[in-house]
Amino acid sequence: MTDHSTHPFRTAPRQPRRHRLVPGLCLALALLTAGSQTQAQGFKRSDAPSVSPRILGNRGLSTELKLAGVQSTADYIVAVVNQEPITHLEVEKRVSRIQESAPAGARLPSGEALRQQVLDALINEKVQLSFARTSGMDVPEAELDAAIENIATQNKITVADLKDRMRADGLDYQRYRDSLREQILLERVRQREVNARIQVSDADVAEFYAKGAEGLGETSYNIAHLLIAVPEGSSPTQVQALQAKALELQQRASKGENFAQLVKANSADTNTRDQGGTVGMRPASRLPDLFVDAVKNLPVGKVAPLVRSGAGFHVVKLIERENSGKATYTQQRARHILIRTTPQLDARAAAKRMDDIRKQIVGGQASFAQMARQYSEDGSAMRGGDLGWTAPGQFVPEFEKALLALQPGQVSEPVVTRFGVHLIQLIERKEVELSEQQKKEAARSVLREQQFEAAYEEWAKELRAAAYVELRDAP
Repeated sequence: MTDHSTHPFRTAPRQPRRHRLVPGLCLALALLTAGSQTQAQGFKRSDAPSVSPRILGNRGLSTELKLAGVQSTADYIVAVVNQEPITHLEVEKRVSRIQESAPAGARLPSGEALRQQVLDALINEKVQLSFARTSGMDVPEAELDAAIENIATQNKITVADLKDRMRADGLDYQRYRDSLREQILLERVRQREVNARIQVSDADVAEFYAKGAEGLGETSYNIAHLLIAVPEGSSPTQVQALQAKALELQQRASKGENFAQLVKANSADTNTRDQGGTVGMRPASRLPDLFVDAVKNLPVGKVAPLVRSGAGFHVVKLIERENSGKATYTQQRARHILIRTTPQLDARAAAKRMDDIRKQIVGGQASFAQMARQYSEDGSAMRGGDLGWTAPGQFVPEFEKALLALQPGQVSEPVVTRFGVHLIQLIERKEVELSEQQKKEAARSVLREQQFEAAYEEWAKELRAAAYVELRDAP
């Protein structure tokens, strides 16, 4: 195993996990099987408004720019949370974003039911943000600057261009910064407070581990999908044309064309499009049956035959499988080139330089290893950028997402992380059997994740019960 100290963009090494019940199944996939009700980022709820709502607020930063708001109307306060107002327009904008991002054919709650769920989500967000601030949590300005520069770079514009687009759309740049700050703060306070409530003893692990395949028997999948939506009421001729388009994309993906790029250029699912169609590792029970059936016998990295759902046609690729029954997980071997950003070289300029390097590699003018030795500013440069074999979760999220979207031999587009700009090539993947210690660590992770939902619900209820919440009628 390579020395982690030479790779600062890696996260702290951890044991591979066979069940990663990460909150956040994309809305599109949830709607395929949920009927008239929607998922809530993995947090279930009763109908009581004091619990985390089914339509949850912002979780994580999107690099897809959606700057246009709803048409301005008369605004008024609909709720006050700890002296902080929630306005009618805030609710309407959130409702609009949910409706716009839902895939064609999806059934959302009725207008008023959706507005109530959104208002409930906003109240919980305000309560949790208030708690975070009073407990001394904050997001440094430098971190916000880096996040905004990353978003601009991913959209191939400068921060100045981003500000210009906001002004043209009548949006306030400072409010945009404040929104990003709140997203980061919410995620941090939830992780800190909820994880602190979860206790897993060695006895719990031993009991769970003793169950063997019965306790750890469900296979998890990380899939990526591309949706060609079929609008309701489409004629047979229109459906046939859409099916032909989807089949062409499926064939292109099967031949090795960059799946993430195909998704970004063609997918109707705006929830996953910006991430190359990936939805993250999910147990089979938390994926639609039609996707599980498509990938359960599929080799990792391959593309399934075309899938049809109520929303349209799906091109589905299996990114990663964690087979708990066989106690295996997917390892990846990759190489990369890193150009660090400086006050003199911002992320956009570094990405342009990296794009020139990529063109030489893809064009066959130089090998990846040669360019890594010549240009990379990482300790792996002397090895041609080779990072060795790594388990899931060892890299920062932006890097890992780009790596998971690649097939062996493919080279990514420039990837921006807080450490600089990377170019990544996947060398190969393989499935590895877990050691006994890794199995026990996997069991501990499963137990913690099983407790997360209940711990979150309890924490959210306590915070809301202690908060001042005043609902107001429309004028």
